[in-house]
Amino acid sequence: MSHKELRHTQFSLIENSFRNEVCFSTGKSIAIMGDSLEKLKLIPDSSISLILTDPPYHSTKKDNIANDKAFGTDEEFISWMKGYFIQWKRILKPNGSIFMYCSSAMSAKLEIAMSEYFNILSHIVWTKPNDPGFDGWKGKMKKEALRQWYPHSERILFVEPAMEGNLKRSWFGNFLKEKRTIAGLSGHQLTEIVGAYGKVNHGGAVSNWETGRNIPSREQYDKICVAILETGKVSVMPDYEDVIRKFEVSADIQFMDVWDFNSVRPYKGKHPAEKPLEMLEHCINATTFEDDIILDCFAGSGSTSIASLNLNRYSISIELEKEWYETIINRIENYKSLPATVNDQKNSIMKSTKYIANKEQVSLFG
Repeated sequence: MSHKELRHTQFSLIENSFRNEVCFSTGKSIAIMGDSLEKLKLIPDSSISLILTDPPYHSTKKDNIANDKAFGTDEEFISWMKGYFIQWKRILKPNGSIFMYCSSAMSAKLEIAMSEYFNILSHIVWTKPNDPGFDGWKGKMKKEALRQWYPHSERILFVEPAMEGNLKRSWFGNFLKEKRTIAGLSGHQLTEIVGAYGKVNHGGAVSNWETGRNIPSREQYDKICVAILETGKVSVMPDYEDVIRKFEVSADIQFMDVWDFNSVRPYKGKHPAEKPLEMLEHCINATTFEDDIILDCFAGSGSTSIASLNLNRYSISIELEKEWYETIINRIENYKSLPATVNDQKNSIMKSTKYIANKEQVSLFG
């Protein structure tokens, strides 16, 4: 079964698991209304490629964000979030990733809590610059009243699944070592066959891959598969997309751990915690393959779903509040109704910070 067929099958199984829930479903997206901690329990094990989500921050105490004022202490909030970490660990693919947005005030405690379940790969600072002429709260607030540095930035914790007993060893490293051992090949032998030589230890690139220092290219993985299968001791090797945790950046895109994507300007119907579509697409592009399944369990107005559709991924959105659940449905329906021949215009309107999910938007294309 190809990667595309496998993801379609997995998405169909997820879709079927929500058949008795309040939900909206298309061939590429599912929107579910309800308590996400409970709804996550319906998702099959190891079925999600990327969790890209923005939980309540707790420290901001906003009335217009569900559960932002629900916890009396930081400890109560962290305990609640650990319930999510347990479910995320269960449903995330071994080669999957997580981006979790959080406030600067809570990021340290959340990072420690997450490290019990995941490898912490990056602690990203989003500087939240504004468009020219729009200063936001940074421009309005009284600087002289401050008693600490103004918390204008937000944090993004980027993590991967951890291996039991060794939080630093990647799942692929264990997988490769297991298959190589079954095949009866030494690290030296497999290095010779693949022709990739690293600078660490005598095992070369194979040693680096097995200890989680780096990952093989698609071409290198193909050579690994041929070498292992030719021994006749291993009957099947999975596709590259099912074993490698994708991470692909370059000098042409944001590759450092300080991000400067512009904030979403206020507009009628804007979600109070809405994230820029360009930033969400950057997360998805860098860490997933086409047809992978993306989950946002604090979906808000559904921007993660739209970013996923723009990049030909499957999406699952879970939202507690009826108002925003309906907004997600409207945005997905409008996306579906735009002609396939106007992809450039479709992307443009979905990226607009003034986009409001209503069916009148479709009339722009006749």
